[in-house]
Amino acid sequence: MENTKSVGAPQIRKPHKKFSIFPYINGLFFFIVCLIILVPIWKVLVDSFDLTTGYGMKLWPDKFGLEGYVTVLTNQTLLTPLRNSFITTVAGTFLGLLLSTLGAYVLIQWDMPGRGFFAWLLMFSMVFSGGMIPLYIVIKKLNMLNTLWAVILPPAISVYNLVLMRNFFEGIPNSLFESATLDGCTPMQIFYKIALPLSKAALASIGLMFAVSYWNDYTNYKLYITKADLYNFQMKLRSMMQGSNLPNATGAVTENTIQNACVIVAILPFMILYPFLQKYFVKGINIGAVKE
Repeated sequence: MENTKSVGAPQIRKPHKKFSIFPYINGLFFFIVCLIILVPIWKVLVDSFDLTTGYGMKLWPDKFGLEGYVTVLTNQTLLTPLRNSFITTVAGTFLGLLLSTLGAYVLIQWDMPGRGFFAWLLMFSMVFSGGMIPLYIVIKKLNMLNTLWAVILPPAISVYNLVLMRNFFEGIPNSLFESATLDGCTPMQIFYKIALPLSKAALASIGLMFAVSYWNDYTNYKLYITKADLYNFQMKLRSMMQGSNLPNATGAVTENTIQNACVIVAILPFMILYPFLQKYFVKGINIGAVKE
């Protein structure tokens, strides 16, 4: 018998996968970047728990202790700036979100007279501003120098965040607003019952930007605050790093330990918040900044 080959479906030959060195170089590059970022943080963290005065890179504390953090939370010269930072961050973030959301909600009212003019006016202020000296004169005329209002009110009005919030509100289907109007909702009821609940991602991203700017604020304190008891934690930390206005160190803790503990306290709140808000932050920026 003659052997015959069965005719079936043609075999598809898989293409040969070419070797690429780019992923390995990319991975090595980001590994080096991570080391550059993490090594200094690890040194500061180790030194904040080390009760000795040793310098240099150490993997573990020579003498472990929590006295540095206890000093930050109990010493009045450190506790007062820390409290001021929390007050201004919470109050400023709340006020900034309130102004941004209300302003953005007003700008999406299509039937409002002068809507285009007000939107153009806000965009104009992003490019041209009064400057540092006119703003200082305004703060002085309002009698807000050496008050926490001087560092809370000016940064709360952010046109960039307002525009992001407006773009996000414009992405909400207009049919939801129309349905709520037919059900008898007032504009403010639509705002806090429909617009805000659907804007959690944008609120988280914008709120995070407000909170970071208030927590790390230094310039406004330098310009408008001269009383030491109104300084925030960043001002106190800078004076400590310059070797002045250091808290009195006891026998159990050194000045180097207190300095490093202050650095960790300054960066710790947002190191904790970022992992939980990262997905909302990325989503809010993408939706608010890119319009279909």
